[in-house]
Amino acid sequence: MPNDIYDPPALEAGTLRIIPLGGLGEIGRNMAVYEINGKLLVVDCGVLFPEETQPGVDLILPDFSPIKDRLDDVLAVVLTHGHEDHIGAVPYLLRLRQDIPLVGSALTLALVEAKLKEHRIQPYTFTVKEGQREQFGPFDLEFIAVNHSIPDALAIAIRTEAGLVLHTGDFKMDQLPLDGRITDLRAFARLGEEGIDLFLPDSTNADVPGFTPLEKDIGPVLESVIHRSKRRVIVASFSSHVHRVQQVLDAAAANGRRVALLGRSMVRNMGIAADMGYLNVPDGLLIDYKKAVDLPDDQVVYMSTGSQGEPMAVLARMANLEHQIEIGAGDTVILASSLIPGNENAVYRVIDGLTKLGANVVHKGNAKVHVSGHAAAGELLYCYNILKPKNVMPVHGEYRHLFANAKLAMETGVPRENTVLADDGTVVDLRNGVAKIVGQLDLGFVYVDGAAVGQITDNDLKDRRILAEEGFISIIVVVDAATGRIIVGPEIHAKGFAENDSVFDEIKPDIAKALADAAANGTRDSHALSQVVRRTVGQWVNKGYRRRPMIVPLVIEA
Repeated sequence: MPNDIYDPPALEAGTLRIIPLGGLGEIGRNMAVYEINGKLLVVDCGVLFPEETQPGVDLILPDFSPIKDRLDDVLAVVLTHGHEDHIGAVPYLLRLRQDIPLVGSALTLALVEAKLKEHRIQPYTFTVKEGQREQFGPFDLEFIAVNHSIPDALAIAIRTEAGLVLHTGDFKMDQLPLDGRITDLRAFARLGEEGIDLFLPDSTNADVPGFTPLEKDIGPVLESVIHRSKRRVIVASFSSHVHRVQQVLDAAAANGRRVALLGRSMVRNMGIAADMGYLNVPDGLLIDYKKAVDLPDDQVVYMSTGSQGEPMAVLARMANLEHQIEIGAGDTVILASSLIPGNENAVYRVIDGLTKLGANVVHKGNAKVHVSGHAAAGELLYCYNILKPKNVMPVHGEYRHLFANAKLAMETGVPRENTVLADDGTVVDLRNGVAKIVGQLDLGFVYVDGAAVGQITDNDLKDRRILAEEGFISIIVVVDAATGRIIVGPEIHAKGFAENDSVFDEIKPDIAKALADAAANGTRDSHALSQVVRRTVGQWVNKGYRRRPMIVPLVIEA
């Protein structure tokens, strides 16, 4: 993986350039840009959800800067499936150019269109399905069915004069999927016979040995847990996990319970899935949550968002007693999802909060209530042996996942020099059947903070962390402009540092002396005097309290 930042050479005619703008080294904000002969194709455009070290941030976007000045060259954005980490950033890209065609399966585009409606964007969409082949400028695209934890997922075969690329998106090889739609290994084999010049496989479970368990095995477990529950049942999952919601609906119906959907995205997405026939809802099973509270506790299941511990999602609000539905002793809470790396602390906090309220919390660690949507090492090995790719560039995963996937490729015979370990912003050129790294762009995180997009910087987040962890001290001093002698102050106020501002009485003489010494040495500039105050107070706080609060001095000359 390249570390140094360096610009790639000018792109030669007939060479395919691939630049991942997100999704490498992280689980989220998946986005890749393909370029040949002056035209661009984007595959996926997702978001990354913030960690605790990014306070106040709502979403993290890919860095669009490499294509921001070339949006007229973008022929289409192809979406592999409808999860947020693959479609969530589409509204922010379309703010820059609204008429970029969006290409994807029916369910994927329906979920995107609902999201764009909230942003008041009317997109141009082009619906495709597996087996279909379409030409977009120099890009000849073939769409292949793959199995994932959401219906209608597609892999993309991209043919150009530079060669054949297979971009899997998220996938696994469940041989008995709930919807009967398996990963099309016959199409994979056909592409392998044609000759795959570059393979970009999902890496999320590359470090997990064996095979991902069957999705159908989850249904009986959910049904059993609900059957044993004497009071209310709350199931938390991703709001786009149609298969898991279907299993909860089936398990609730088998136990004579009705289901109430909680969370705006859950209600919206499942409404779309039901309308399009991807979700089978028995008549009379769903009930509005406001009416569900009147049902006996043993006759209701709540299906909610918040399985990742998101502070504003339904489950976290329940754990904090900030939701209309108050969790109590005897209630059962099922977390029917995997932990996204970085969310562990938030999820365990929610589990602890629910447990403290008396709930029985069932999760992947103590019951088989979830299976992953991603191919494990055994499935990836099958893919490598079927496809026999000339070059491999693992995508979608943290670094350990990418390394594990690259190792699998090499174990099946892909030469080490043909295994490309890239990072966000790594520029890879495919020419004459050879893929190689030719540049490394300097890309960053783009933070969405309320209405602000890209205005919050890493330094701002550092300040927020300091404020949250160390506190805040302000010092106001009025000095004589001629002598530097203090006329008023210093007035010192603190937040999140000490119970009583009187603790600062001992430092006030030191501030006066430091200002007098600075004035005696000819310092008169108010900014320079402010820095003198900052250093004096900072050293005192660090030495006496082992803290590094944010210190904001204000020196006023009179």
